[in-house]
Amino acid sequence: MRLRYIELFHAVLSTGSLTGAASLLNISQPAASKALQQAENHLGFALFSRVRGRLQPTQQALLMRHHIDRIMREMYDLQRLSANITRPESHPLRVTCTPTLAQVVVPDAIARLGKVYPGTIVELYTQHSAVMCESLMLRETDIGLTLQDLSHHGLLQQALCQGNIMVVAPPGWWSARELARPLPIGALAGQPMIGITVQDALGNMLQGHLAKVDPAPRTNVWVQTYQLACALVARGGGLALVDPFTAHCSKEPLQMRPLKLQLDVTLHAAFRPDSPLNPVQRRFLDYVREYAQGMLAGGAA
Repeated sequence: MRLRYIELFHAVLSTGSLTGAASLLNISQPAASKALQQAENHLGFALFSRVRGRLQPTQQALLMRHHIDRIMREMYDLQRLSANITRPESHPLRVTCTPTLAQVVVPDAIARLGKVYPGTIVELYTQHSAVMCESLMLRETDIGLTLQDLSHHGLLQQALCQGNIMVVAPPGWWSARELARPLPIGALAGQPMIGITVQDALGNMLQGHLAKVDPAPRTNVWVQTYQLACALVARGGGLALVDPFTAHCSKEPLQMRPLKLQLDVTLHAAFRPDSPLNPVQRRFLDYVREYAQGMLAGGAA
């Protein structure tokens, strides 16, 4: 099936008419009609039937739809990649990071960078780790910051700093003496907790450790983000386990203690191996590392 037939097929599926498909492809309606007829003659079966003034895909066309959609997505990705490859060498600092890091260390690092390189244009995107890999590979961004081990064969990864899993509690939950010590995971036995359904490496490891606590913590509320867990904890919902950056950047009135567990949270920087970091990018990562280490140490960078 020729590429122009695939494009027409997808355009008719998207618009429901030859007129709409012709407009989308910037061709005349007669040209679109002729191309559709040629495609059907080439395939040996009809692709569409007219129902109440609209073109509806036939059963044969529906069998092809998934593959056509995939081809069009790959073509779109190829167009994005080729457009970004041809960008000028003086492209701006383009950073993608998780929402938590976008609120914590990145703003300070960008502000400090602007004082050293005042002419630098910065583009900041917030994305979850899976989307982050795609953004980096398609050259839409140049540096990714995440708390996940991406383990992507097309990317290099650099550890910037490490911190502890934090246990957060409502105000007054622990005494000042208790706050000075890490909390053993066994101390969570039977305690009310906010469950976090984050399906990532960190979330899975935490659930694995909690499953060994006896009796099990009492979890009646489950949430999808560490930020929401902090908000519920502050309102008396129980305890929660969160990453150190979420714990330190939360504006909720919380108590926090490190969890006494051999499980570090690592801040990673990811970038493409075929695009060596330039001085601006290296300086930016230096600032991110300094601010992150200062925050986790309890001081300001």
